[in-house]
Amino acid sequence: MGGGIFALASDLAIAASPGPALIAWGLVGFGTLMLALSLNNLVLKRPDLEGIFSYAEEGFGKYAGFISGWGYWISAWMGTVAFATVMMNAMGYFFPIFNGTNKLPSVLFASVVLWLLTLLVNHGIESAAALNSLITICKLVPLFAFIVIAILLFKGQVFTAHFWYNVGTNMTGSGSIAAQIKRCFIIMMWVFVGIEGATMLSSRAKQKSDAGKATLIGLFCILAIYMLASILPYGYLSRNALASIQQPGMVYVFREMVGSWGGALISGGLIISTLGSWLSWTMLPAETTRLMANQHLLPRAFGKANRYGTATFSLVLSSVLIQFFLLSLLVTDRAYQIAYSMCTVAVTICYILVAAYQVKYAVQHLKEKGSYWQLAVGILALTFESTAIYFSGVKYLILCSIAYIPGTILYLMARREAGAQVYLSHKEWFSMSAIMTCALLAIVFVLMGRLVI
Repeated sequence: MGGGIFALASDLAIAASPGPALIAWGLVGFGTLMLALSLNNLVLKRPDLEGIFSYAEEGFGKYAGFISGWGYWISAWMGTVAFATVMMNAMGYFFPIFNGTNKLPSVLFASVVLWLLTLLVNHGIESAAALNSLITICKLVPLFAFIVIAILLFKGQVFTAHFWYNVGTNMTGSGSIAAQIKRCFIIMMWVFVGIEGATMLSSRAKQKSDAGKATLIGLFCILAIYMLASILPYGYLSRNALASIQQPGMVYVFREMVGSWGGALISGGLIISTLGSWLSWTMLPAETTRLMANQHLLPRAFGKANRYGTATFSLVLSSVLIQFFLLSLLVTDRAYQIAYSMCTVAVTICYILVAAYQVKYAVQHLKEKGSYWQLAVGILALTFESTAIYFSGVKYLILCSIAYIPGTILYLMARREAGAQVYLSHKEWFSMSAIMTCALLAIVFVLMGRLVI
């Protein structure tokens, strides 16, 4: 559970009224469940595969594995940019210097945190991970306080006043119910990024039969918390008030409910939560590229570990890219939305390939018990993820393709470095050509001003 939950209420209010938001939660929750079940099945059936991108490689070839892994890597460090922006917003509650029009103090402070966490992770992932338990506790206390108070102060007449749309002001151009649901998708999918983490560890359970139960229980608990934290505020403030409230939304909604101490409590929890997520996601890109290098999808330099077992080159490269995007805070007010949108679209590419391999594996083992159920799960997951990436914004998918230009060059270098013949099947040539064409068009459209970030 990352820091995105603290901005859910205001982000959703901009996108939709409570009725469409509830429908969207049902759809996203069901689709995420299908993905989690697919991952859980593949972990149990193919424990020999390491890394989420391995399913794409096993099912569809080396280049598909690279596409998945590179997308996962992009998602990991773009997510960190989102964490940095939301943490600085929370810091602004205590220190006004981080809340003004001058964003330089925020960028400087976020940069210091970035490189301190990079240094910490570079000196041993295990020692860094030990902080996560304390961080989780500090995160949950303010969340539950917010939910309890929001239930007590819930006003039915406010919640149902404009349940499906706001005819009077329509400040966000809500349009049809379907359009509102569509706008909710990328916001909701962002908070579920990382759902694969728990399922990927299910192979370590003492009894593998318990892994599926744990996945279901955990997912339903997280979904319930997300729904309560985002829907209950509609019963305290009007949608227009929620949509225009200062970010992070939960901080200022709780301050409206109980006073300044409430805002301070949520801000403190948000800062701690974001630091925890930032720490974990500092580890993630380095670990992803290390595994890719081990499977010859990236050059050996990405997998070379220091004496603490950390892939220093990959870690530093990711931090340099994050630093570059942190500088964008100086010129845009939409850094958080851009970062989490790019992160969500990039990781959805991986999820689509996971679901596709779930379908392929089920078809190849139709004689096994439960295979038709697993086939249905895979088809539903694939349909959901494919639809979601369309709903989330095709322009972000097109922008992501630009990052595959240097990535593909590195992939070809890795194949040659490994001594393997750089051979691509017709399907792989087609995929590479399509991605490169899309990337070049994206660059042209951005330069022409036809594709606005």
